[in-house]
Amino acid sequence: MSDWTECLNFGISVAKQAAEMIMSSLHHPKDVKLKSSAADLVTETDQRVEKFLIMTIRRRFPQHRFIGEESIGAGEHLELTDSPTWIIDPIDGTVNFVHRFPFVAVSIAFTVNKRTEFGIVYSCVDNKLFCAQRGQGAFLNGVPLHASGQEDVSRCVVVTEIGAERDDEALTTVTTNICRLLKLPVHGVRALGTAAVDMCQVASGAADVYYHIGMHCWDIAASALIVQEAGGIVMDTDGAEFDMMSRRVLAASSSAVASRIAQVIRTFPCRRDDEDPCVSVVQNGL
Repeated sequence: MSDWTECLNFGISVAKQAAEMIMSSLHHPKDVKLKSSAADLVTETDQRVEKFLIMTIRRRFPQHRFIGEESIGAGEHLELTDSPTWIIDPIDGTVNFVHRFPFVAVSIAFTVNKRTEFGIVYSCVDNKLFCAQRGQGAFLNGVPLHASGQEDVSRCVVVTEIGAERDDEALTTVTTNICRLLKLPVHGVRALGTAAVDMCQVASGAADVYYHIGMHCWDIAASALIVQEAGGIVMDTDGAEFDMMSRRVLAASSSAVASRIAQVIRTFPCRRDDEDPCVSVVQNGL
């Protein structure tokens, strides 16, 4: 099977159902638990929506594999293989969801041979469905998307996030990067609280740059393809080729803007998504 349109259409259908589940819970009290930090939250709805997505897709495509944020958080091993694989973030923007801040999304990417074939980002509160299939363009509610093409960094709106990493090195790096950008200067820096929707702003031309260090593959696998199919540029924050497992991404309206931003921002250490934590401990001498 080389045409993955059937999978894409099914993915859109289940994403819409998941969005209905999220919206039905948005204004209700939530059982909130912490994961890696006080800013890394999970709710019962995150877990319920991911279970629904995986079970529903698996019934239709029983041979496919899955990488889900909450499954990995619960201890499942993360491995991206050549097999058809669905990469799922059931609620991108859980902190927003908890506080009813109106940027909450379902993000679904589909990879084959480790390459993303389609991406779906459903922004639930404002009913915006962003999607792209490799080689066939990007769309918002069926209307073609186009990145701005802006090449002058001084005329850019930049989107980023503070993120869940709250140690001194991470916070210093994040805040210093924002200061560096404002001094370029750029028109402004924004944060919506969901990486998937952030990056889709670049695809739609509403923003010209998105960068982040410390997010995960499920946050940006779908939206990276959406940006590329909208004519934007996606790379590592150091200017290298984009690697969804590296936990670093830079999306931009043009190569000129991407290169200029990559020269300015700095990174902090993050363990790769596909790195065995036991190996990391040994390497760090702990």
